[in-house]
Amino acid sequence: MDRIQLAKAIDQTLLKPTVGYQAAAAWIEASAGAGFATLCVSPFLVPLAAQRLAGTGTLVCSVCGFPLGYANTESKAEEALHLVQLGCHEVDMVLNFAALLEGDDTFVRDDITAVVRTVADASEGAGIVKVILETGYLDEAQIARACEIAVSAGAHYVKTSTGFGPRGASVEDVRIMRATVGPDIGVKAAGGIRDLDTMRAMLEAGASRVGTSSGLEILEAAEARG
Repeated sequence: MDRIQLAKAIDQTLLKPTVGYQAAAAWIEASAGAGFATLCVSPFLVPLAAQRLAGTGTLVCSVCGFPLGYANTESKAEEALHLVQLGCHEVDMVLNFAALLEGDDTFVRDDITAVVRTVADASEGAGIVKVILETGYLDEAQIARACEIAVSAGAHYVKTSTGFGPRGASVEDVRIMRATVGPDIGVKAAGGIRDLDTMRAMLEAGASRVGTSSGLEILEAAEARG
């Protein structure tokens, strides 16, 4: 995978709760020309990112129900609607893993479906929804079940982690997720991916997208290795 392909597999991410407009603007400027798939920013930074990324080919991503997943379904759907209206192309939502752990699969499915439908309607079918499982709370069977629910609800991707949970992504998480969803649904690995070797391991395990705050450093390492 060359540098261009590597960049297209990265959601370059800035979700630190202490980052405001000025720091974000500098970060967006530094990242905008790298060829990333998206820049993933905090919800209040979506308008800034949409303005600065216009015409670059890099899309805007943000988060919904983040990072705990237990917001009311109606609140998640409304948040997703606002994100799209503000210029967001991809929405990474946190599924309600509390409901998942209790076995309330219907609630989990309906929660995801509401966001998927809202994003589809608001974006005229062009929006992408990634469902964050927060795999650090789940065993292997629960990871697989969460993937099945997300796919049945219309999600475009399943994603490992928020980066704020008990742990980040693991290669085994990604393998389980890819084996469960098959070849046509995206798998995003995120949480603790900070170097080229780790990113490549996630891609080899089946990830189609990687979320990282170290995208520029990863690309620099790839260039240095030739």
